[in-house]
Amino acid sequence: MTAVAALAMVNIDCDAPRALADFYHQILGWDITHSEDDYAMITEGPVSIGFGRIDGYTPPRWPDPSSPKQFHLDFVVADLDKAEAACLDAGAAKPDSQPGGDSWRVLTDPSGHPFCICAKQED
Repeated sequence: MTAVAALAMVNIDCDAPRALADFYHQILGWDITHSEDDYAMITEGPVSIGFGRIDGYTPPRWPDPSSPKQFHLDFVVADLDKAEAACLDAGAAKPDSQPGGDSWRVLTDPSGHPFCICAKQED
C-alpha cells in the first residue's frame, strides 16, 4: 500500500511545556527545538513531539478507568533497570500497578502521562 502521509509530529497537552520537553529530552536525547511557557518541542530527524500548555490541565490517573490515559508512548530500552532508574532520576514516577511482568514497565512523566519502557528483544 502506498502511504498518503508521514508522521511529522505528536502534540501532547500538559501543564508545563518547558519542563516536559526537558524531561523527554533527557529520556530520548532529542534536541529541544522550541521552548516557551505555552509550547515546547523536541525533534529527532523529521519527527517532533510538541508539548502545549492547557489551562486547567488535569492529568490522567492511570490505571483509574474514570480518568483514561488518552494515549501512551512506548520506548525500547537495552536494560530495563537502568532505563527505569534514569527515567525516575529525570522526574518520572512509577505507579504501583505494573501489568508488564519482566518485559516492560509503566512509568508516568512529570505531567502524569503514562509511558512504557520495553526491553529490546534480541534478534
